[in-house]
Amino acid sequence: MRILHFITSLRTGGAERLVTDLLPRFRDAGHEVSLLLMDGTRTPLYEELERKGIRTDALSSGWRSMRNPLLINRLKRYLKEHPVDILHTHNTACQLLAAAAARHLPAALVTTEHNTTNRRRDWKGFRPVDRWMYRQYRQIICVGEETRSGLLAYLDDEGIAAKTQVVPNGIDLSRFRNAVPDPDILALPGRKITMVAAFRPQKDHATLIRAMQFLPEDYRLLLAGGAETQEDRTCLRSCRELVRDLGLDDRVRFLGVCTGVPALLSASDVIVLSSHHEGQPLSAVEAMAAGKVFIASDVEGLHGLVEGAGLLFPCGDAEELARLIRQGCEDLPGAETIRKRCRNRAEMYGIDANSIAYLDIYGKIFNLQS
Repeated sequence: MRILHFITSLRTGGAERLVTDLLPRFRDAGHEVSLLLMDGTRTPLYEELERKGIRTDALSSGWRSMRNPLLINRLKRYLKEHPVDILHTHNTACQLLAAAAARHLPAALVTTEHNTTNRRRDWKGFRPVDRWMYRQYRQIICVGEETRSGLLAYLDDEGIAAKTQVVPNGIDLSRFRNAVPDPDILALPGRKITMVAAFRPQKDHATLIRAMQFLPEDYRLLLAGGAETQEDRTCLRSCRELVRDLGLDDRVRFLGVCTGVPALLSASDVIVLSSHHEGQPLSAVEAMAAGKVFIASDVEGLHGLVEGAGLLFPCGDAEELARLIRQGCEDLPGAETIRKRCRNRAEMYGIDANSIAYLDIYGKIFNLQS
């Protein structure tokens, strides 16, 4: 099969990491594989795919260029010049652009829904547009049951519901199982609490920062993640201001985009994902695969993934989060039990099973078309 994945960029994110891990496996299974970006800015993930020999093209470069209405014509031209059997999209902009551009072309549209909700669902006028868009797709893959139920409740369309199925995201477990700890992080004094997440409105870094007020002085917080859009930069700026206002400057580090996430996690004592909502975040699976105590907000997209393995705290409850962090660092027998449960849970989310599930879906669609 000729398989093309289409995503906004290869900047930091769970969907971007998933694509980077999946495409070489599709190629190794004997398929013709390529990637198309809306924003072709070179990033570490871009260079990783390049080293692995995956063809990567782009419609534009830079965030602002992605708003160019001419992109639909560029995508139409690209698909005519590079015909494919399967066009698999990620993220809203690509989903909508492909639905419009690929009409009357032979490519079968597949998409992955990565989140339990998004802001456009609050805009009533957008629902008819979304219904039209999803009707253009042959298959809609949801990363979790909560993601699927949220999408179907929003769309309320039986035809779309019949085209959805759940395929949990996966990671390359080997990258995290035996990662060598980052020596610079290990050298830091005290307990190391880490959160790996881009600064976006969806995330809740502020609750984790506030939790530091309730922890002993030797606890240090490491925040790894970038801020790409203006909205993201506003989130980052407010977090920096909160750190200053709380007098935590010497206990909180902003690491920026981190290319050595496995080594960072391996050097940490506790890993946290504080968020308002999620789909099925790969960063949570990575944290559990690292064999660390993992603590997450008890919200859609995280509850089912974490319950019975890591620890959950009520969204926004900084004091309870601080209590769980201390438990994870100071209750050593209990912490070891949690680490074992986390490692076992992560085994359910390997990238190989994910790859097989995707290829099975593609194969069924391809055979129907042939």
